[in-house]
Amino acid sequence: MLTGGAGARAMASAFEDVFGVRQGFGAIPMAGRTDAWILAQAATTHQIPLDESRARVFRERYLTKLAAEIHEPGPRKGIMPGVRALLDQLSDRDDVHLSLLTGNLEGGARVKLEYFDLWRYFSNGAFGDVASDRNHLLNVALERVKAGAGLVPSEVIVIGDTPLDVAVAKQGGARSVAVATGGYDAVTLQESGADVVLESFSDLTATLTALGVSLR
Repeated sequence: MLTGGAGARAMASAFEDVFGVRQGFGAIPMAGRTDAWILAQAATTHQIPLDESRARVFRERYLTKLAAEIHEPGPRKGIMPGVRALLDQLSDRDDVHLSLLTGNLEGGARVKLEYFDLWRYFSNGAFGDVASDRNHLLNVALERVKAGAGLVPSEVIVIGDTPLDVAVAKQGGARSVAVATGGYDAVTLQESGADVVLESFSDLTATLTALGVSLR
């Protein structure tokens, strides 16, 4: 999904409120990074001391602003092609477990996904609150899913749209399915080492085949 820039606007506004720097994330790459990493990089760039107390104030301000910004119009705002049909197909199966792995703060992910009515598809996940390094989130997600599931990394498929999502899978021993509906084209995603690259999820049968499951 794309929020039309709501997340970036909310982060920039919160950063200015808390630290007094306008457009504090202008030079900071965000795609595929955790919110904790993005904040730490901005603080370093602007030579701002950052402790847990100030980080907490920023997070609270950001979430408040995001709850308002998510309702504002923006470029390319919406759910990517085929995503809801895919989630509908997978959510009721007993041979698939959906878990959300994202660099967003859990509160931020919830605001964004609830706006698009997507939060309800995920019973658990791993979020940017718990690690600044995205590669650590796969283990967190596995531990939360494994309660009674007995999963191993080789049975996990990480779906994402950036080379950093692919890196999470590679480092954790999982498979990766990359989709070129974000800021990276199919060639770049293939070169990053993705096991499967799709242009989009528009073709439900092809997407399910890439995931190794059949249409029901």
